[in-house]
Amino acid sequence: MKVTQEKLPASQIGLEIEITPEMTKQTYEQVIKNFTSTANIPGFRKGKVPRQILLQRLGVTRIKAAALEEIIQDGIEQALKQEEIQVLGQPQLRSSFEELINNYEPGKPLIFSAAVDVEPEIKLGQYTDLKIVAEEIKYDPQKVEEVLEKERQQLATLIPVEGRPAQIGDIAVVDFKGFLKPDEGEEQTAEPKPVPGGEATDFQVELQEDRFIPGFVTGIIGMNPGETKEITAKFPDPYTNQDLAGKNAVFTVTLHELKEKELPELNDDFAQEVGDYETLAELRSSLEERFQKDAEEKTKENKQQALLAELLKLVEIDLPETMVQREVDTMLTQTAIRLSQQGLDVRKLFTQDVIPQLRERSRGEAIERIKRSLALQEVTKRESIEVSPEEIEARFQELVQEYAEQEFDEERLRSAVENEMLTDKVITWLLEHSTVELLPEGSLSTTDAEQEAETAGTETSLEQTEAQTSEVNEEVPPEQTSSTEGH
Repeated sequence: MKVTQEKLPASQIGLEIEITPEMTKQTYEQVIKNFTSTANIPGFRKGKVPRQILLQRLGVTRIKAAALEEIIQDGIEQALKQEEIQVLGQPQLRSSFEELINNYEPGKPLIFSAAVDVEPEIKLGQYTDLKIVAEEIKYDPQKVEEVLEKERQQLATLIPVEGRPAQIGDIAVVDFKGFLKPDEGEEQTAEPKPVPGGEATDFQVELQEDRFIPGFVTGIIGMNPGETKEITAKFPDPYTNQDLAGKNAVFTVTLHELKEKELPELNDDFAQEVGDYETLAELRSSLEERFQKDAEEKTKENKQQALLAELLKLVEIDLPETMVQREVDTMLTQTAIRLSQQGLDVRKLFTQDVIPQLRERSRGEAIERIKRSLALQEVTKRESIEVSPEEIEARFQELVQEYAEQEFDEERLRSAVENEMLTDKVITWLLEHSTVELLPEGSLSTTDAEQEAETAGTETSLEQTEAQTSEVNEEVPPEQTSSTEGH
């Protein structure tokens, strides 16, 4: 078999394959034999249909087409084996099938063209002595105080209040019922529409303005127990329930009772009630260590993202379409799993109309992810960076202990551990061979930060949908709470 190779764009190899006369004849005769043994033609038993009758009934074109399919498939397989070409995905026929049928004559040579995706060639520029600029996240002691105050609030005792009106920080026990005010242009005499879910009795409201729609808490401030009042409030725009966004509403509120929080003292007893701590000093030390570690991890992540952004500028790869589509598949599958774990119906999100749009929107990030990965692999190969079997086994055993109660594929987990550790090692190596300038948090311009985030792996459109969905779930709509919380 004669095979001629041609380098094509998008990391493809074109193949011109010449099939021998013997093979074109042999395959054609074999196809006729197969049809003879299986064809149902009235008046003839299977396997006994005369050749000429068979050709008349089935048609020469149909038989040629069947023979060509086998010739092309077998020809490509043999050509790849003969030329020792490692392919990605399925080969593509470049010749017109209709023209091949017209030109195909059993017993004469047949030439057709195909294309196959192959591993791309990686061109990587100078990857050492890079200039990296990243934000340094520093430990903020105030976060410890914020956590302690939050714990105090959660452990607070509610004490009834008498002899004074409601004030910020109180817990108010109220009945309320809300109605939407008519929009401009609507008849002012029209029947008021109830706010969906905007009604409750004996409901405890913590009087903190930032937790409710503007005007609601402000209206309660100054009320005395037993008092009923109409409070005007306005839903923000945007709002989780778009039907309510920007709408004005009136709530009839009756205040039954006021309570105030009695906060526990910050002492050893408080620390023991919060968790497994003997003293307040031990609790503070644990929180400080946690926030210091968080700051260090975020700084490390910023440096890694800045490095990957620089590395992406240095790599040139003509990616094959097969590789891009596989990465898109992986991204969408990962997102679908996360959405499913959140309890969302993935089938309603991944409709036949939406999937093509999601694939197209994910394409850009998929290309960047592949380029970063291949660039890191190239550095790993050039610098002979490895992770020892002992290191892999140690980390693997840690995860086995951590996920002891869950089922998992040990081989896949071990492979993931190796890949993760190798990636971390090569990035660390690159950072050690680069100059890193750390700037104060927030000092990078918005444009730089956005570009850095994009090149480091931003959320896909689906992941943005996931994030938005999470925000909606956290901000429970009123009809699910029967209160104004989340307004």
